[in-house]
Amino acid sequence: MSSTIQVKRIYDPPAKSDGYRVLVDRLWPRGMKKEAADIDEWAKDLAPSTDLRKWFGHEPRLWSDFEKRYMDELKANDAVKTFAKAHGGENTITLLYAAKDEEHNHALVLKKYLATKLKSVK
Repeated sequence: MSSTIQVKRIYDPPAKSDGYRVLVDRLWPRGMKKEAADIDEWAKDLAPSTDLRKWFGHEPRLWSDFEKRYMDELKANDAVKTFAKAHGGENTITLLYAAKDEEHNHALVLKKYLATKLKSVK
């Protein structure tokens, strides 16, 4: 059985359907109290590098290049393999992010990449 992976803004209220809640931003979300975040894990190491994040700057015109560069980072990131091994048995994993843009954010790329990794983990 493979895990269902979903993405959600950290500012949206937690729900039972979220399953295992993972914050995947390198920086703590502005204005979010740790108690209110209701996360199971803060996986900073799954986030894009600081250089890539700053280069992208949430500019939609850079999205396709950002996606390729972040995928390359993920392929070389041992933290992804460790995360997949540790959480391959979860029914639902919700990747939480703070960005305002729901169509151009790193959690969407991470979701796509993790989906392939979690399938190969037994």
